[in-house]
Amino acid sequence: MARKPSAERRRQLTEAAIRAMTRDGVPRTTTRSIAAEAGVSLSVFHYCFDSKQALIESVITTIMDHYVGVVREAIQPQDTLQETIRAGFRAYWDHVAAHPGEHMLTYELTQYALREPGFAHLARRQYELYADTYAQLLEQLRETMGFELSVPVPVLARYLATVTDGLTLNFLALGDEKACAEILDMVTGHVAALVRV
Repeated sequence: MARKPSAERRRQLTEAAIRAMTRDGVPRTTTRSIAAEAGVSLSVFHYCFDSKQALIESVITTIMDHYVGVVREAIQPQDTLQETIRAGFRAYWDHVAAHPGEHMLTYELTQYALREPGFAHLARRQYELYADTYAQLLEQLRETMGFELSVPVPVLARYLATVTDGLTLNFLALGDEKACAEILDMVTGHVAALVRV
């Protein structure tokens, strides 16, 4: 078997960890089960990740990458700003509906990190990443569509991260896609109303 670069092995192991954790839960997923899921030896796992913290951080970042790329592509300028914003939310929501297990895993990772001694910084980093990602998406939108906001980007970014986080958990618990779509439409209108012409 050809040797793969360590970055590629890390990606392979991270994707395997996401599959295993989604299926079995975070506490029941072991380094051995992740290595088996990836089809590599345990020594390869330990070569690529020196700690469980490093693995969990990689899992959180990779799950975000899965849907942020889709959203980034979706927020290309439409006829109106509102349609552009709606396209971004729709892309995110399509990902939630298609991959509920991955999104459920993000909540499990948060709880795990908050409960496990020495891991709380990972939960903080996870939620900082959510807000940072929204800030980047808002800046991308401002640059491509040429508008200003009536509120600071970091405030709006944290607000949107909080709303979509809560809405995602609500959907995972209740499964009411129609109600979630209506809320996203309301949030879309709210964001569009914050634009200064």
